[in-house]
Order: sequence, then structure tokens, then C-alpha cells
Amino acid sequence: MHADDWSDYQAFLAIARAGQLARAGAALGVDATTAGRRLRRLEARLGLTLFEQTREGQVLTEAGENLLVAVEAMAAAAAGIGEAAHPGEGLSGTLRVSVSEGFGSAFLAPRIGEFAARHPALTLDLVASSGFLSPSRHEADIAVMLSRPRTGPVVARKLSDYALRLYASRAYIDRHGAPEREAVLASGHRLVGYIPDLIYAPELRYLDEIHPGLAATLRSPSIVAQQRLVASGAGIGVLPCFMAEGDARLMPVIPQRRILRSFWLVTHKDTRRLARVRAAMDWLIETTANNRAVLVPPV
Repeated sequence: MHADDWSDYQAFLAIARAGQLARAGAALGVDATTAGRRLRRLEARLGLTLFEQTREGQVLTEAGENLLVAVEAMAAAAAGIGEAAHPGEGLSGTLRVSVSEGFGSAFLAPRIGEFAARHPALTLDLVASSGFLSPSRHEADIAVMLSRPRTGPVVARKLSDYALRLYASRAYIDRHGAPEREAVLASGHRLVGYIPDLIYAPELRYLDEIHPGLAATLRSPSIVAQQRLVASGAGIGVLPCFMAEGDARLMPVIPQRRILRSFWLVTHKDTRRLARVRAAMDWLIETTANNRAVLVPPV
């Protein structure tokens, strides 16, 4: 295959994954015009229309969907060849891991430097955000999600359980007293939580599980912001124990009441055997197992 041919297929793949020319160009290190020119050249060579232009961006046609399967296999094979060609040089390339904001900032960020130190030639992207990048669309190599995906060309396994509790600051408890029953939270206490229409996963709906009808009146889509609100004395909130237990400003409220959730480790089926993906998965499994008491503290 001529080098220009492969660059055109890479452009096609980037556009399919990003959904927009500008984002695809950024991923390729070129501008949107160049990405669009490569796409048009490929369409002309194949005699196919691969995308439809919509208000949101580029959407694959049926011909594009069919081609995507083949090009993703080509890209996975190329990545595998690169690893096999340099077996003694350690892991290299870029590995992108998508995780929830709290898990990424409070649990992984203090620990992942150990993995990075083992593999100095590897570029590691830790995407900790409110929402997840999709392994099925190759937006991330690995995602740690809050539920098991039901569709898509992915492989998933349970990574770990984690616990959440109600927390308040010591200053808040001094001012308002410590509620002893869940029903008391409905009156006389300000609750911190998510903005309902910005919740990106149903597993984040906690308050109604604590007691029917509870609603937050101080809200943020960011769990880090919620932790800071609770720690500042603004109200009572449900926080992951791995975030709150290490914060000396916080204390559990109704400590016998806790919520359990799970993390799921998700990869694309075509790339899960790449050495860098396998190594990161093994490290995540080992690290969560070794820190189970942090994720699920004893009652």
C-alpha cells in the first residue's frame, strides 16, 4: 500500500472516531482542511460516499460503516506489528485511560506514577472527567465505567466494588447537629449532590436510595466540587469513601448506611491484546485488589 493510501485511511478512521473534521485533524496533528482533503481523496479512489454531513458533524454512511470494520482491523494489526518489531524496548506509544472524575483524581492519580515509571517510553493519558470516552469508538484504549456495556465491540470485566457514605464537615455538624436517621435529612439539612439532568450515569443517583424523596439543593456535576462543598461546611453529601476517608475535614453521617457500586474495566476487543493495554489492565486489577480496604472500608 502506498504511504498516501494509508494516511487517507488513517484520516477516515480519525473522522469516524471523532465525528468532526476539526477534532479528527487535531488527533492526526493536521488541520481540518487536510483531514477533509484526505477523506475526499479516499472517497474518490473507492467510488464511495463514506460520510454524511450533519449539523453535528460527520456521520458514517452504510458504506462507511462497512469500511470502518476493515480499517479498525488494519489499525490494530499495525499497532501489533509495531510492538512485535521492538520486543526488547518496553512499552511505547500512547495509552489513553478514561475514568470517572473522582476515581481518576482521588484514587488513580496518586498511584499511577508507579505504572508510568515502569514504562518510561509510554505516553499515558489519564482522562478523568464527568463522563466516559468510548473504547468501542476507539476514543480510549481502556475505560473504567460504572456499569457493564450491553452493546458494542468491547470486552468488559468487573474491576472492583466501591462504597459511598453520607459525609459532612465537622464544622457543619457543630452548627446543625448530626442526623441519626435518614428521614431527618429531608428537613433542617442542606444536601449536596448532582444536577439531575446532567447526571451521566444512572449509578450516580444516590439520594433517593438513601431515603425516598431526598433532593439536593446545592448541586454540581463534579464530584470533586461536591467534595469541596461538603468539606467547606455547605451541606451533607454522598461521597465515595476513597475520596472522603482521607479528608480530615470530613466525618461520616449515619455511618451504618452505605451504598455499594462497581467499577467495570472495558476495552475494545480488537486492541485488548496489545502489550500496553494488557499491562495497564493488569496494573489496574492489581492496584484495586491491593487497595480494597480503601475502596470498600470495613463497616
